[in-house]
Amino acid sequence: MFRRTPRILAATLAVAALALGACAEKTTETPTASGSPAGGAFPVTVGSLTLEQRPDKIVSLAPTATEMLFAVGAGPQVVAVDDQSNHPADAPKTDLSGYQPNAEAIAAKNPDLVVISDDRNKIVDQLAALKIPVYLTPAAQTLDDTYQQITDLGVLTGNATAGADVVQRMKDDIAKIVAEVPQRVQAPTYFHELGPELYTVTSKTFIGSIYSLAGLENIADAADADGKSGGYPQLSQEMIVAANPDFVFLSDVKCCQQNAATVSARSGWAGINAVREGQIVELDDDIASRWGPRVVDLLRAIVDATTKAEK
Repeated sequence: MFRRTPRILAATLAVAALALGACAEKTTETPTASGSPAGGAFPVTVGSLTLEQRPDKIVSLAPTATEMLFAVGAGPQVVAVDDQSNHPADAPKTDLSGYQPNAEAIAAKNPDLVVISDDRNKIVDQLAALKIPVYLTPAAQTLDDTYQQITDLGVLTGNATAGADVVQRMKDDIAKIVAEVPQRVQAPTYFHELGPELYTVTSKTFIGSIYSLAGLENIADAADADGKSGGYPQLSQEMIVAANPDFVFLSDVKCCQQNAATVSARSGWAGINAVREGQIVELDDDIASRWGPRVVDLLRAIVDATTKAEK
């Protein structure tokens, strides 16, 4: 998901829900990577994509893909990233758009690999016609999806060993954090806010699964029991107040200027446990909306906030 603004949040979520469904259909088979385990020999193959040579001019049109590329050590090979890629700070940000990708603008960077998260405007076919290789990194449904994408990008960029190391570190760090989650008689409940319009996530989404690792119970699950909202239902004020969550997590701090004070001032929210106990957690919007290496930071923030409240 990309950075949101109040005006486009609802539309973005609707598109995201459809995109996730489409991506799930496209990735029924988990891609397999082949090539030198050390990442030094080419050609290499990931799924249906084969690269004859190590790519030295990579264009990334997705913030999460950008983070993955730099994490596996391919940063020096990246010549351009999209206008939403803001991490790491030294990524070569341009006016290229992942929302409205333009084949001519991309081709002007003379890339030997383009990484995208969504096939908007049929950009894959357009770039294929220009003989530009494309690797698709759709929104992850599970942590295993994240690990696979990092592994694949390591192989494709000639950094297979580094990619494997990133995945192993993530697994180790997540296991360590989960081990710190206290045993509870009853799981604390939470509401994860995507925007002030009260769109949220269910446990069936990638972000929801991270909260499950932290041992929390999602108040939104019943609101999308049939899955018609794609895991991103919009709740009402009354529903949230009635559910009385123990924690409110805000992922709309940067985009929408929401914080503990604005939430506490909402009509009817003063009696919610999260407000009364001061358990409103302000997350980093970007970390909370991406599925790359920094998902470890998201899990850490959630676990730290909840265990601190119990001490």
